[in-house]
Amino acid sequence: MLDLTTWNLTVPAHGSATSIDTARLNNGYQSQYFRRHADGSVTFWVPVTGTTTEDAHYPRTELRETQTDGTLSYWPYQTADSYLSAVLTVSQVPSKGKIIIGQIHSDDQPGSQNDPLLKLQYHYLRGVGRLEALLRKRPGDSEVQNILLAENVQLNERFSYDLRLTPTGKLGIRVQSSDGDAGSYYRQLSGYWDNQRFYFKAGAYIQDNYGPDNEGGRATFYWLNSVHR
Repeated sequence: MLDLTTWNLTVPAHGSATSIDTARLNNGYQSQYFRRHADGSVTFWVPVTGTTTEDAHYPRTELRETQTDGTLSYWPYQTADSYLSAVLTVSQVPSKGKIIIGQIHSDDQPGSQNDPLLKLQYHYLRGVGRLEALLRKRPGDSEVQNILLAENVQLNERFSYDLRLTPTGKLGIRVQSSDGDAGSYYRQLSGYWDNQRFYFKAGAYIQDNYGPDNEGGRATFYWLNSVHR
């Protein structure tokens, strides 16, 4: 089951990237980029030729966390235990083989440059699927640490991820595939993140923008839930 009541959606529509607000998304929205299925799952499709958001190099079909009234959600990590969990499959990757499937993003606070704290990436490399955490140690850092969480996660193989950020600034990442490939990573955040505000993102954000119309990324989510408690 996907609870979409606290999300909006960006799609790479022709001409300019389009934002589907929370109310429209929860009123049965579908398109070539976002397909609903009878079992409650949804498929995100993003072609390499899709349009991009203003500050991005690559196209995306991606959910962004909101309040139930559609207001954009931002939260300091000190206010709650924050979780994002998902179950999904990746069935297609672009030629560069990379799709971002989940993020903990930061607001554009001083020093941040609107950078994500964490990107969770599916990377299909030489015929083998890997799950990687792309982690920024401090806001504004241009260098990002690439942490291998699990490999041998094949195309069309179901897997899960759980992201957690505690009120004391402890970051936890766990992944597991249906074939038993699993990994985890934990870190105490640097104090430089203390004044940042965060939000979750999930979907298909490909790291490629070159090729024919039928090249791109496709991911199907069977479960997605965000909680702050």
